[in-house]
Amino acid sequence: MERKALGKGISALIPERETESQERIAYLNPGQIKPNPLQPRKDFDSESLEELMQSIREKGVIQPVLVRRQGPDYELIAGERRWRAASNLNLSEIPVIIKDAQDQDSLEISLIENIQRENLNPIEEARAYQYLMNKFNISQEKISEVLGRSRVSIANILRLLNLPQEIQDEIRKGRIMFAHGRALLEIDDVNLQRRLSQDIIAKGLSVRELENLIKSRRTKLPKKRISPAHRQPYLTLMEEELQHALATKVRIIKRKKRGHINIEFYSDEDLGRIIARIKATI
Repeated sequence: MERKALGKGISALIPERETESQERIAYLNPGQIKPNPLQPRKDFDSESLEELMQSIREKGVIQPVLVRRQGPDYELIAGERRWRAASNLNLSEIPVIIKDAQDQDSLEISLIENIQRENLNPIEEARAYQYLMNKFNISQEKISEVLGRSRVSIANILRLLNLPQEIQDEIRKGRIMFAHGRALLEIDDVNLQRRLSQDIIAKGLSVRELENLIKSRRTKLPKKRISPAHRQPYLTLMEEELQHALATKVRIIKRKKRGHINIEFYSDEDLGRIIARIKATI
């Protein structure tokens, strides 16, 4: 997946607060530091962690981790791999930067660090974007503008959360690629998605092989959808307006004088956000 440099900074997504941030450097025992519950990254590769531990054995922890005070202890903001490695090595102390930070600051810094270093897998990234949308009522368009990524790429990543949980887990583990997941989303049959995901793992299907397999299955089924060439242009315009207003994918299906509107949501919280936006316009 193509990754671009961050645009204006994730701080542009989050309302400004009238608080001054102060920082100081200290040395703490890793046991005094707790993991960050807002950390978007959930999976840590054991091999790369072992390599980091070897580096720390030889050179020590050169770059301080970033923490904030939480009661009698400290909570990580950034640098969890370094903290984990130091904890595994039973180091008595590591350098830290103690920062006065609220939850929003902590999330912002964690996202920036992980996205810039390309440490997040697609599912972690999707959930991080979803959290921003739900917690701060931010649109996909605003996220794409701030991160310097296309609106389509943000939407495609978020769409992965529509896949069955077991397929999301395989993407998170790296056994199924992002492009595989995107291809599976073209299938409406959840059971077929599951069967093909198993084939991807068992048979080592490439993305092209998967796409060809899906295409061959489609040719055997009667076509129900209206060809884009025959769609009335105003429907596409109305879809775009609704997508912009609701910050999610919308599809209008019209047949003669009747039809329906499909509005996608990615979690119970996202559904609540969409309903709240609709009610606000009534």
